[in-house]
Amino acid sequence: MFDNLQEKLDKALHVLKGHGQISEVNVAETVKEIRRALVDADVSFKIAKQFTNTVKEKALGQKVLTSLQPGQLMTKIVHDEMADLIGGETQELSLSSSPSVILMAGLQGSGKTTHSGKLALYLKTKKTKKPLLVACDVYRPAAINQLKVVGEQIGVEVYTEEGNQNPVSIAENAVAHAKANGFNVVIVDTAGRLAIDEAMMTEIRNIHATVKPDETLFVVDSMTGQDAVNTAKAFNDVLDYEGVILTKLDGDTRGGAALTIRSIVNKPIKFIGTGEKMEALDVFHPSRMADRILGMGDVVSLVERAQEQYDEVEARRVQKKIASNKFDFDDFLGQIKQIKKMGNVKDLMGMIPGMGKMMKGVDIDDDAFKGVEAIIYSMTPSERADPKLINGSRRKRIADGCGKTIQDVNQLLKQFNDMSKMMKMMQGGGAKKMASMMKGAKGMR
Repeated sequence: MFDNLQEKLDKALHVLKGHGQISEVNVAETVKEIRRALVDADVSFKIAKQFTNTVKEKALGQKVLTSLQPGQLMTKIVHDEMADLIGGETQELSLSSSPSVILMAGLQGSGKTTHSGKLALYLKTKKTKKPLLVACDVYRPAAINQLKVVGEQIGVEVYTEEGNQNPVSIAENAVAHAKANGFNVVIVDTAGRLAIDEAMMTEIRNIHATVKPDETLFVVDSMTGQDAVNTAKAFNDVLDYEGVILTKLDGDTRGGAALTIRSIVNKPIKFIGTGEKMEALDVFHPSRMADRILGMGDVVSLVERAQEQYDEVEARRVQKKIASNKFDFDDFLGQIKQIKKMGNVKDLMGMIPGMGKMMKGVDIDDDAFKGVEAIIYSMTPSERADPKLINGSRRKRIADGCGKTIQDVNQLLKQFNDMSKMMKMMQGGGAKKMASMMKGAKGMR
């Protein structure tokens, strides 16, 4: 989402990153370019001006002009102000009751039902909760079935009352059901509504008053731009909600809603939807998001995702196989599966500092590993266990079996052999030797 903004901010700060003469005029010009970049990203002019005025004031106050590294100091000021603009501190859910009730609200089509499921999966897998999903959208055709499908997909029970058209009583009965059956979190999926629809807004106000939720979350589609900010304000006037879930943050949009929704409604963004998969829901960390917007990557989130998928027993097994030079294609498949569980490949690459700029214009599909997996699955078990068996005739059979060319098979085998050598070198304490080899290389694929 923030590719264009990242590129423009990088250009704006470029003058100060050089070694030329730094002056108050340079700083003023840089600030002007930052403001222009924010407005282009669909941030309101008023907020963009407030932001850049603060940046300029702090920049001149911290003697950027006389700093030995003015570019770095200016980048830090912009980063800190950006983090403050989009939320400051990370805000977690406050679930103190038993059962705790979470009420999901938002416009039609904002993704409430899907994100109710994503939130249930997050609480189940990462917070060891026992969630109950409640279907209170009695108006949209197939809404209840959609939630049932989502619940089945993630292994979470869905509470429904066929024939009951009163969402208030459904929500109330669901909480009683949760108390009686050991559920400690109740997630109430309500019908989408328009802020101007007085009857529907009254209904959700009544649900809120009846179940007294610990958390009311406003689900908003970030692709609707500044309209998202306006509707967030209208809903907050009615519900006084605790936080926001910003969906479709993986979309190719300008991102103004993500940057300004916090300052308009004074409510934190608590979660962001980063893809279509049910696992694609992340806790929102303002500082980390500021890092990514300014092209600094997000190593902390990358490490956290890796740790979630880390299997110590499997790691030791693979380590032994590498040490004995027996790492095979079955092991390689296992590593690919772990990487895929971490999320969208392009998103992961963007978390590596400096990689976002290198990936500009490069489209990495979610199924980036599909071709590699197809080739490996086309091998026999003995070939996967011992790649040295794969001669010319076997390569042709493998290529025919997966619809790839012999060149594709050859390329994978070469890359696998190169990777195995590198891994063996690392195991043997040859990190320095490998580093010098890479330093001498002209490029890296």
